[in-house]
Amino acid sequence: MRLIKFLLAAAAVTSISFGALTASAGEYDAQVKAAYEKHVAPWLNDPSVVNAIKAQNDKHASMDAAAIDKADKDWRAQKKAGGGAMVDAVLANPLSEFLKGKKAAAGGIITEMFVMDNKGMNVGQSDVTSDYMQGDEAKWKKSYGAGAGALFIDEVEFDDSTKSFQTQVSGTVSEGGTAIGAITIGMNVEKL
Repeated sequence: MRLIKFLLAAAAVTSISFGALTASAGEYDAQVKAAYEKHVAPWLNDPSVVNAIKAQNDKHASMDAAAIDKADKDWRAQKKAGGGAMVDAVLANPLSEFLKGKKAAAGGIITEMFVMDNKGMNVGQSDVTSDYMQGDEAKWKKSYGAGAGALFIDEVEFDDSTKSFQTQVSGTVSEGGTAIGAITIGMNVEKL
């Protein structure tokens, strides 16, 4: 494992190489976009996705930065402890159940997925994330932050949590042409 981390760290600037897999920056973009169009785009406007995001946007409308920071710290502590009321509630909500089903139906291409609100906080997820607040990360800034229709494909990396080479693709979730949230999907590039 240390050798893998060393090799990835040494090659992280523009490409990675391990065994039969070699990936340059952007090399898998066409396959990732095609998989996104096949496995994700058709259901992004599903009422279960849109309504869950809108409900959380309304619920969190008055949250300030301090309250968001506290929620994120609570999430991290609960994840470290193996669960808690906040983490368990998100993982068991209808949107998370919906995402788990979509992940299972993707045949191993999707390693994880989570939906974020208009502040970057998790609304639903297929697997527990390390943090609750994604709004300070490129996945949210370059999708929701870029507006309706935005799609951001991150670098290919070895992900310890999924034990696979993956990239994250993030897209804006919109209603009537207005961005309301975002989704991030981990994709196993070895299965594309």
